[in-house]
Amino acid sequence: MFEAHTQAILELCREHHLLDDKALAELQEEHRATGKSLAAIIVDQKLLPKGLFLSKVAEFLGLEHLEELPASISGDIVEALSGSHARMYGVVPLRVDAQSIDLLATDPFNAQIIDDLTFALRKDVRLVVADPERIQTLLKNHYGEEDSSLDDILSEIGDDSTPTNTNAEDLDANDLEALAGQGPIIRFVNLVLAQAIRDKASDIHFEPFEHEFKIRYRIDGALYEMSPPPKHLALSITSRVKVLANLNIAERRVPQDGRIKLTLSGRPVDLRVSTLPTQFGESVVLRVLDQSAVQLDISQLGMPEDVFEGITEIVKRPNGIFIVTGPTGSGKTTTLYSALRIVNSPDVKLLTAEDPVEYEIEGIMQVPVNHTVGLTFAAALRSFLRQDPDIIMVGEIRDLETAQISIQASLTGHLVLSTLHTNDAPGAVTRLVDMGVEPFLISSSLEAVLAQRLVRRVCKDCRTAYEPPGALLQQLGIDPVDIGNREFFYGKGCPTCNNSGYKGRMGIYEWLRMSEAIRDLVVQRAPTLVIKQKALEQGMRTLRDDGLRAIFDGATSIEEVVKYT
Repeated sequence: MFEAHTQAILELCREHHLLDDKALAELQEEHRATGKSLAAIIVDQKLLPKGLFLSKVAEFLGLEHLEELPASISGDIVEALSGSHARMYGVVPLRVDAQSIDLLATDPFNAQIIDDLTFALRKDVRLVVADPERIQTLLKNHYGEEDSSLDDILSEIGDDSTPTNTNAEDLDANDLEALAGQGPIIRFVNLVLAQAIRDKASDIHFEPFEHEFKIRYRIDGALYEMSPPPKHLALSITSRVKVLANLNIAERRVPQDGRIKLTLSGRPVDLRVSTLPTQFGESVVLRVLDQSAVQLDISQLGMPEDVFEGITEIVKRPNGIFIVTGPTGSGKTTTLYSALRIVNSPDVKLLTAEDPVEYEIEGIMQVPVNHTVGLTFAAALRSFLRQDPDIIMVGEIRDLETAQISIQASLTGHLVLSTLHTNDAPGAVTRLVDMGVEPFLISSSLEAVLAQRLVRRVCKDCRTAYEPPGALLQQLGIDPVDIGNREFFYGKGCPTCNNSGYKGRMGIYEWLRMSEAIRDLVVQRAPTLVIKQKALEQGMRTLRDDGLRAIFDGATSIEEVVKYT
């Protein structure tokens, strides 16, 4: 179902008295918990007949509504729109004349379709509302999955269409813009982005080397290389990405940061762009912020029951500090967002300071820190306290000032959520002391610490039981005698998982709840090992122990747990 703008759907339902207040409140709750669009929930749960709902959407947006769609579209109409445009925006042409074109849209709320295609087609674009599932069928039947592969597009580009790096320095902004605006280059970049998002990549790397230009995707934490385009296209491709991100394409000597908002397969996708000048040209990395691919429902993160209940209890407290620790890319921000969603309701004021804001969540005031103008985490936090918040999330406690203001906020009746880079949960306490925070302040404000790592899941399609070698078990610290009848699994490799043996990721967790005994140790400036020992006595499971749980559940492999713990 289409990605609807939440506010517009709520307005529509109220204006036409389609659902009562109780149903609307439940709808918003479901939307917050699952991240699904309101339109999808209304249709999936059959809260309204689909036909009635679509006709009201059309009336609300001032668009035509078609109940019955033709079984097929005539060839001359199909030719009026390219396959790449049709798939990118999730549209199918219905009627065409010299001045205008009517398009069946899977997401009629997406106004960007009209702006972009009016410019691209040089025609007046009108959207038509119809059953999105039937539009998708027409789209597939008439335009297929892909109208060209990367190799087809590359073969269209002659070897001389782009200068080599020898004269790249002589090119001005107009030359670069012309390179970036070539049809095949535009389609090549669109296809690379579409493929990455379809494969659920978290990052896309464009990397220039002396004799080649590599493109790599990071999927489930591991990098995979695509077949590289010719080296002479490096400048055109990086310039195209910079044009999309509104960066200065003539400036290739300093790093730049930007953002791309795209519609791919009819759904909006956000990409964070970073460029870096290297010896052989600019390296460009795109972080994919695809909200629909990220699971922000805490009950879906695969946490053990006690950790899930512990976090749920902590975020409902009126004050205190909750810290999530782990290296970059261990899912800390996702856990914090998921925790915030538990308490995100109209009667709670939520404020976040992030570097940068990764996912936009309705109902939460999100502030991107900006060091160039002095808006640091500490400065944002100070301002937050004058905004009457109930819960504050600070992207990361990096320095003493941020730590002190966070503690002050928690002691004056606010709940503060944040992250730290430490190896385990007890290490968070020592890190705060090393920063210069007084131990008695940590003891009185810190409520809990969660350490986490992301490990790859064994692919369900090619999961195979095997007997691991003794040396591997030894690395895990398991005595073969203690295994009993337990089975171990690995992924053989199949098309589903790109022959990697892994598909998707899961978290392993170490949950440290502050007790009176641990608070006393903190005040005494006890070392990490002593705090850890006491926590283990009181029932804390280490990351390694939680990794064993995942192994014995058949969810991950021994190699993954050894690698990350």
